[in-house]
Parts: sequence; C-alpha cells; structure tokens
Amino acid sequence: MAVALLVGVGLLALSLGPITIPVSELAGNPVVTNIRMPRILIAGLVGAALATSGALMQTIFHNPLADPGIIGVSSGAALGAVLTIVSGVSFLGLWTLPAGAFIGALATVLVVYLIASTRNSADPATLVLVGMAITSFIGAIISATIANSPQDSDLRSVIFWLNGDLVARTWSHVNVATVPIVAGLIVTWLLSRDLNLLLLGGATAQTSGLNIKRLRIASLALAAVMTATAVAVSGAISFVGLVVPHLIRITLGPDHRYLLPLAGLLGATFVIGADIVARLLFQPIALQTGTVVAFIGSPVFLYLLLRTRKTRKGLGL
Repeated sequence: MAVALLVGVGLLALSLGPITIPVSELAGNPVVTNIRMPRILIAGLVGAALATSGALMQTIFHNPLADPGIIGVSSGAALGAVLTIVSGVSFLGLWTLPAGAFIGALATVLVVYLIASTRNSADPATLVLVGMAITSFIGAIISATIANSPQDSDLRSVIFWLNGDLVARTWSHVNVATVPIVAGLIVTWLLSRDLNLLLLGGATAQTSGLNIKRLRIASLALAAVMTATAVAVSGAISFVGLVVPHLIRITLGPDHRYLLPLAGLLGATFVIGADIVARLLFQPIALQTGTVVAFIGSPVFLYLLLRTRKTRKGLGL
C-alpha cells in the first residue's frame, strides 16, 4: 500500500506542472527527464532520509517527539551553509554550498558527542542537553552572521536555504545524494532487531547480548550522515523526521521491521506531495517546499504533542 501510494504521488508529480503531461507521454519527455524527475527523486530521497533518521532518534532517545535536529545536525548544516553563502567562497563550484552544509552538520554532531562523552557517558539525556546548548550557540552565530552580511543579496539566498527548497535540482544532486542515503537506509533496516531489543529496556537488551553503546553510536552516525546529506541538497526541511515516524508508531506500533521501511516510504511520499503543493498552489508563483512542509507539519506536531502523554507507554518509548 505504501509503495503504491509513493508511486502514485510520484507519477502525479511528474505529470503536473505549468505544462500538464499525460501519464502515457511521460517516458522520454525532456521536461520530465531533465527538470521534474531529478527534483522528485531528491524530494523522495530527502523525505526518506529525514523520516528514517527521526525514527532512529525517537528510539535512541526514548522520546516520541525527537527528530534529527535533536543532536544539532540541522543547525550545524545551517551554519555551514550560511557561512559559505556570506563568505562568497566557491572553490567547489556548484557543490560548495552542499559541501559546506555537510561539513557543518557532521562537525556539529562530532562536537556534541565529544562534549557529552567527557565523563565517559554519552547517555541520551546528556546528548540532548548538549545538543540543545550547541544548537542555541549556533543559532546566535547564524543571526550575527546574517545581521552583519556585507551583501544584501546574500540574505535572500540564506533565507531560501534555511527554509528548504528543491528548485533547480539536477541529476548531479541526485548522484551525490543517492549513495549515502540509500546505503544509510539499508544499514538502518538491518539494525531493526537490535533496535527492537532496545525498546525492552537497557537491562533486558544487555542480557540478550546487545552492545547498547555501540548501537547508539551506529544509530547516531547513520542519522547524522543521512540528515546531513538531505539538508545539503535541499536546505533545512523540518517536521518530516518528527511527524512521519511518530504517526506510524501510533498507527502500527514500534516494531522497527515495519516502522523503518514505512518511515522511508511515507517520508518520501510526504515530501514529494508537499513539493506538488509548493509548485501548484499559487501558480505561477512557487512556494518553497520546506514552507509547505512546515504549514502541514506544525498543526500535526501540536496534535501529537497534546496526545503524547496518553500514547507514550503504548509506543514502547
């Protein structure tokens, strides 16, 4: 069902636009091949990466409202991108901005983990607190950088990137994003059994032979790489990693054998659907995809927040 929904939304996205193309004429159409297809593939990869990373974070931190940004990966990517835009560096050409975002994201996660591990105990609570502190610190740096930008023209680029957008995505973006995200998804799915054991509690998991510390590090690394890659090619898109896996937990339970692949499929469907709305709602004016996701995700998040106390025990978290 989830696969059919993703295929259906994908075909709809390929067909609809300023020029409507019948499904029977999609194959070989240059508009589809050169413009719409890479954009839709990036939307799908980003959605799958963020939703799966959110599912990992919710399990590792035993918090049904955790998302990939909880350890500072999104804010780190934002800092790397903002500094790249404002400084005007272009040593990698088209890939300077994604590279800056990717480096910023991974560097932030590493700093958070090293600080949290100073007492040889990078437990979830410590990681969250350190992540919050680093995120606030980075937010201050970003604000100061934007306020003192020497070029007003840079501000528009910064705002567009911080809100997340899929305009002008090309096959080059697809090539860069595919390997780390797809590999991350596959490895994450292979950890389903261990993640299910973790839901039983630390003592039970250790008795079953699970190395909890190693699993946490592996999960954090996977979530960081997938999120950093997603943010690097699309900008900052919020709520996907929070809302999608949480809704699946409420509907189908916390079994990661089903949760993780469904999070990937429905996360991809969600972002592709949001991108359709962004392109067509006020045509010919196009909204940013991240803005539409936030419009949809914000009320859903508030709903989830209000019912979290009632459902948390039933989610295995």
